[in-house]
Amino acid sequence: MTSRRIGIIGAGLMGHGIAQAFAEAGHRVDVLEPDPVRRAAVTDRIRGNLVQQGRDAAAADRVHPCATMEEAAAEADVVIESVPEDPDLKRRVFLAMEAVAPPGALLASNTSAIPITRIIEPLRNKTRAMGTHWWNPPHLIPLVEVVQTPDTADEAIAAMMALLASVGKTPVHVRKDLPGFIGNRLQHALWREAIALVQNGVCDAETVDAVVKGSFGRRLAVLGPLENADLVGTDLTLAVHEQLLADLDRSAAPQPLLRDLVAAGRLGMKTGAGFRTWTPAQQAETRERLAAHLGRPEDRGPG
Repeated sequence: MTSRRIGIIGAGLMGHGIAQAFAEAGHRVDVLEPDPVRRAAVTDRIRGNLVQQGRDAAAADRVHPCATMEEAAAEADVVIESVPEDPDLKRRVFLAMEAVAPPGALLASNTSAIPITRIIEPLRNKTRAMGTHWWNPPHLIPLVEVVQTPDTADEAIAAMMALLASVGKTPVHVRKDLPGFIGNRLQHALWREAIALVQNGVCDAETVDAVVKGSFGRRLAVLGPLENADLVGTDLTLAVHEQLLADLDRSAAPQPLLRDLVAAGRLGMKTGAGFRTWTPAQQAETRERLAAHLGRPEDRGPG
């Protein structure tokens, strides 16, 4: 695919990684970041990622920090917003994107759970708008969920999926726009049950994590849940479901344990405690272990 011009709106945790993925594939990337300190650090942050991963640091030179929407989107072929998970903020950003971007540019939202239909509701032309849910860290995780709304043109979805595949990603087509799309619905169903087990005194948080990492979690990278169901047999899967499903947690709201942790300021690694307590050394070791695992060539695409 020929070089394209990509606009990224927001240079935070996800935005800078999305920018890196496109820059490594040879595209010019214009990154809008209103905060001057963060804006000044974008290129060096990406260059640091590349050096740490043993990749070509020159790719960072294709990333251009911008202070205005006009700089980032006026000549873009694709514009992806990656601002905080606030529906009103995302709607305002999309209106600004539509006002500035060329008529043929694709417009996308990187959101983890907000239905895309809600975000693009005020647009005049919704046919070119869609969701692209990247996973953290976006420059290392291959999958991107491409979310189609009732208004998104099939041609726009096809063009986005082709672009993402060309930069080494694994795009999947989410044909129905619903909260959490596919991946986060699966992930948070697991998290709901995990929190419920701790809340109900079945085990502690360390045990939950040990069970997942030491059992079915070891298979997940190479064997999806429905592949596994076929492997063991749909008859066995049915038999287990007959015994188990009625006893699983069905809470329609967040668990009281999770609310209590947040209310107590136990916000996870950022405060040193969440479900578990974390020393600075433990935090560093966990992040390094994750980066080393995701950085293995077999676990990533070129982006």
